[in-house]
Amino acid sequence: MKPILYALPLILPLSAAAQQVYGLLDAGVVAERGCPQGACAHTRVDSGVASGSRLGVRGREDLGGGTAAVYTLEAGVLNDTGRSDQNGKLFGRQAYVGLDGPLGAVTLGRQYNLVYETLTDVADPFHGGMAGSAANLVGYTVQRYDNTIKYQSPRSKGGWTGAAIYSFGESPYNSKVNRAYGATIGYAHGAATLRITHQRKDNLLDATGTTPAVDQSARNTLVAANIDFGRFVGYAAYGRSRGDGSAPWDMSNPYGAVAQSTPSNNSRDVLVGVAVPMGATTWLASYIRKDDRSGANRDASQIAVGVSYALSKRSDVYAAYARIQNRNGAGYTVGNASSAGHGDQAIHIGLRHAF
Repeated sequence: MKPILYALPLILPLSAAAQQVYGLLDAGVVAERGCPQGACAHTRVDSGVASGSRLGVRGREDLGGGTAAVYTLEAGVLNDTGRSDQNGKLFGRQAYVGLDGPLGAVTLGRQYNLVYETLTDVADPFHGGMAGSAANLVGYTVQRYDNTIKYQSPRSKGGWTGAAIYSFGESPYNSKVNRAYGATIGYAHGAATLRITHQRKDNLLDATGTTPAVDQSARNTLVAANIDFGRFVGYAAYGRSRGDGSAPWDMSNPYGAVAQSTPSNNSRDVLVGVAVPMGATTWLASYIRKDDRSGANRDASQIAVGVSYALSKRSDVYAAYARIQNRNGAGYTVGNASSAGHGDQAIHIGLRHAF
């Protein structure tokens, strides 16, 4: 009986709030081509190809007056090997607590940043996964920020929403190191969704306080929209990225080191895409153009096609192909929801199940 009695103080608080344990497992076969010096790995099984595999728990406790305490703890899982994702962090996907009330929600902790949310939720028909992920080319910094305060407004009767984010760098040497902030204005009514997001990240990479700071700051602006025309959904986006840290980043690097050795520090990104549902099958396609405005003129473009087939409400199979054309020494690669990829072409075939 003693172990049960000792556990009661932990069990009772949980029973006072609405709790939900959830997760998603995704695994696929990945074949890559066009790696530097032909050094592509053999065809392999990867985790989190269409969506990052995860295990999470979230809760909500009513505090009265329309206000609730909320929290989320979400761990990334590499289910091809059983290891933790996000560089081994226990709750590397999300870890936050906050209050949700009539005036909106304020949350504190590790959370998604606003540009990445706009890109995957509104602009990208592949929603940040499979070979066609828009994150292969469209500028943003890391997907998530640590030490973050985030505000999300309630949706107005007219369909308007807003959000703001501030991430503390928490460096003992400089208050600007790794600091980030930004805001979003969104509109969703009927078949149309529109968002405008601007974000800045100061990443000076000053590790000791004595070495000269390396400025890899990023300034990203993204305008994204999608419209449901009934027979198909059209997607479009325009982005402007400035700063040495404004190009796609290597998600596996804990310090957010740029995946490309010579990324663009001044670019314009254009995306057009479509999703065509036909019963249980959904066909996907997109085209992305990165116009590098720097002196090196390292432009790139990506064309992608894909398909998913819903086996049930929680399970689907998918396949996708994408190819990136790099110019003047650009080194962008075809990745997916959990990996930056290695080559300029890739084929993905996989299975995803949510629970």
